[in-house]
Amino acid sequence: MISKRDRAAYSSLEEIGGLVRSRKVSPVELLESILDRVKKIDPKLNAFITVASEQARQDALSAQREIQQKHYRGPLHGVPIHLKDNIETRGIRTTAGSSILSNFVPDQDAEVVRALRRAGAVIFGKTNLHEFAYGITSENPHYGAVHNPWNTEYMTGGSSGGSAAAVASGMGFGSLGTDTGGSVRIPSSLCGTVGLKPTFGRVSTRGVIPLSKSLDHVGPIARTVGDAALMLEVISTGKRPFRSPFAGQKSAKAKPLNAVLGWPRQFFDLVDPEVQSAIEAAMEVFEKLGARRLEISLNELVASAEAGTQIALAEARYYHESTGNYPARAESYGQDVRDRFEQASKVSALDYLRASEARRQVMKDFDAAFESVDAIVAPATPIPAPKLGQQKVVINGHEETVRSALVRISRPANFSGHPAIAFPCGFTKSGLPIGLQLIGRHWDEASILTIARAYEFQTRWHEMHPPL
Repeated sequence: MISKRDRAAYSSLEEIGGLVRSRKVSPVELLESILDRVKKIDPKLNAFITVASEQARQDALSAQREIQQKHYRGPLHGVPIHLKDNIETRGIRTTAGSSILSNFVPDQDAEVVRALRRAGAVIFGKTNLHEFAYGITSENPHYGAVHNPWNTEYMTGGSSGGSAAAVASGMGFGSLGTDTGGSVRIPSSLCGTVGLKPTFGRVSTRGVIPLSKSLDHVGPIARTVGDAALMLEVISTGKRPFRSPFAGQKSAKAKPLNAVLGWPRQFFDLVDPEVQSAIEAAMEVFEKLGARRLEISLNELVASAEAGTQIALAEARYYHESTGNYPARAESYGQDVRDRFEQASKVSALDYLRASEARRQVMKDFDAAFESVDAIVAPATPIPAPKLGQQKVVINGHEETVRSALVRISRPANFSGHPAIAFPCGFTKSGLPIGLQLIGRHWDEASILTIARAYEFQTRWHEMHPPL
């Protein structure tokens, strides 16, 4: 049985923002309840690297005074939010999950952090991640592994694993992560949260410690689709501002969907049977809402895996060489990140140019599909969460690495820059979350959010909470 206080911790950002606005709950008491929850729960999960309690208390008090004076900034005002620890925060250390930056305290905020502060959000913590965001397990050699709140023997995925674990377990009402090959959507899928990767360029990455500058995105991790839309509206400081399609809506009823949903065979060739079954069941919900399934083919996807790897390898190593940290301080990096930098030395200029051309072909492939469909349906991950330390996975008799399996379906949207959202669509028999992914046209986050929210209104997966 979930207590009244736990139910409040699991409220949506939209709900809690309304309570703050109406002064039924104060930012100060809200923050203290979340800090108490972090003390109680985080030792089991290791989701946070830094909890900035004192600065957050000052910000919550300031928000409380403003709201009392009827200076209300919007639905994030006075609401506790956390950030992946590769997003720079003025006065709060930003480690990127590394030992190299263990004492780095930025003197200015990343652009997305400035946007959150303008909206009145109370930023209280920095979440654990795969070192320098270069991995998908969030098993960090310097700060420890993040544990999945649904079963602590299992991984959260990465690299934004701490953010997803914290949101899933009621430690904060939303988070920002980064996504270079699925790093917002993978942990959202494995932890049962909503993760949104916007169109490339929609959200500024200025002030974010990069992995691969041409593939990096910043996006929200939230409890509901509506919360993800709300957060995106606040942080869309890049090339085009975003307006939530749900602004002003009060109805909790799904509207009929007049949408054609693409079903690409390439995303379903090798999928765990329980995941496949959950996606099929979700498709039936969409069809009952009025959507139509159209089988499509994305023939260029086969080129995206190797090409995406080469681009990320080259750009990551270039950045770390430019900082003077690699190879001069190679021993300070974890073994898996160090191995990737060594692998990067084999990527030639010609390899990089060929990969860039493959990228253009994949973009054309997606854009051609969007001439016939409104969104593309896929598993967010083809497998549920693997166990911590697990290296291999077997799907329908086929063995592959955990890394390959987890990025296989999420990485193409980074490669092409199209927006994509992951959200809960079921659970395995053993109680692990399953995530569904929708990919949309460039700059059309509104469509995939609308389709996802219609599904969310018809199901209750987002209302289920881990047995902590």
